[in-house]
Amino acid sequence: MTAADQTMAPPHPASPPAARADAEPAGPAVPPAPAPARAGSRLRALDGLRLVAALMVAFYHYAGRGGTISESWNQSPGLMFPTLSQAAVYGCLGVQFFFVISGFVICMSSWGRTVGDFFRSRVARIYPAYWVAIVIITVAAYLLPVVVHPLRTDEVLVNFTLLQQPMGVKRVLGVCWTLWVEVRFYALFALLVVWKGANYRSVVIFCLLWTLASGIAGVTNDPLVDQIVMPEYAPYFIGGLALFLIHKFGSDLLTWGIVGASFLLGQRYATIELWHPGATGDFHRNPHVIQFLVLLSFAAVAVVALGWLSWMNWSWLTLAGALTYPFYLIHEHLGWFFVRVLHRGLGLDPYLTLAATITSMLVLAYAIHRLVEKPFGPRLKRAMTVQAARFHKA
Repeated sequence: MTAADQTMAPPHPASPPAARADAEPAGPAVPPAPAPARAGSRLRALDGLRLVAALMVAFYHYAGRGGTISESWNQSPGLMFPTLSQAAVYGCLGVQFFFVISGFVICMSSWGRTVGDFFRSRVARIYPAYWVAIVIITVAAYLLPVVVHPLRTDEVLVNFTLLQQPMGVKRVLGVCWTLWVEVRFYALFALLVVWKGANYRSVVIFCLLWTLASGIAGVTNDPLVDQIVMPEYAPYFIGGLALFLIHKFGSDLLTWGIVGASFLLGQRYATIELWHPGATGDFHRNPHVIQFLVLLSFAAVAVVALGWLSWMNWSWLTLAGALTYPFYLIHEHLGWFFVRVLHRGLGLDPYLTLAATITSMLVLAYAIHRLVEKPFGPRLKRAMTVQAARFHKA
């Protein structure tokens, strides 16, 4: 999963003509524009939601599952955190929450951009922090292989491309499977919408066709179709896309219908994936809670789209949003190292260990943001822009 980098509201349709090259012709097909008060304001509430989603996933990895983290704690988190683990087991739904937010933000950040601009912005946003995270986790694996075994050199090098999953190579970062989902979403959206310019009609048609294709994919049983269409994740992205249209153009029956259908499909996919009837033990989920949390994910982005959280304009939320991506990349495996060292090595109290681990991951995420993302992201984007200019002149 990556959360996207731009949460700045696009220019309002009432801006001067030069800023409205992407605007739809006047006519009944285009719903009313939103109130001018939303124009140009940063959607800081969306930044906050991104960090909430990342923390949900972090609590799941630290206290809501077994496996490697149980070895780091020296016992099951379900026994160590009997109350917290009952909530943390649902933290994996932060991924679905991320995808709804991503649909909203990617649509917003692509508005008025060429497909080349869109491609360069995604590469510059994703790769610098991702590369550094691979190096950090690989070094940690060599220093303390008892927690996570280091991969072979050839496997680590393939991971730098972000194509390890289609190549059948093990992942350095456990969470990077969500990045592969995001990349496929970017490719679909770029080829089918951004290529000719994003507008109300093109995004609506894309949402409708993708929803239909998701339904068809369910009966084809074709792995290639599943990889392209991603039926189990499509509803969240589609819902986010439609919510951005509501934010930009105002409410209408069609876009709310898309949001509603996306929720109905999304809650079904989430329930199938995460509910295991008859399961016992430390970690099991209630299907009704799963459905409620999916609904909450859509509702949280919807209140941002409607402008109801415009009062949440605190500057620290911008920093919170900036920390989300690097935090998400490093928190899982590196957090397991911290838990093992702090709790089993130094004997720190479990709850203090949990707090110290999350705080440490946020501090390291801040360092990656300031020392890697801010200086090198723009440089990479400028270099790609120069290269694109040379390509077009050739």
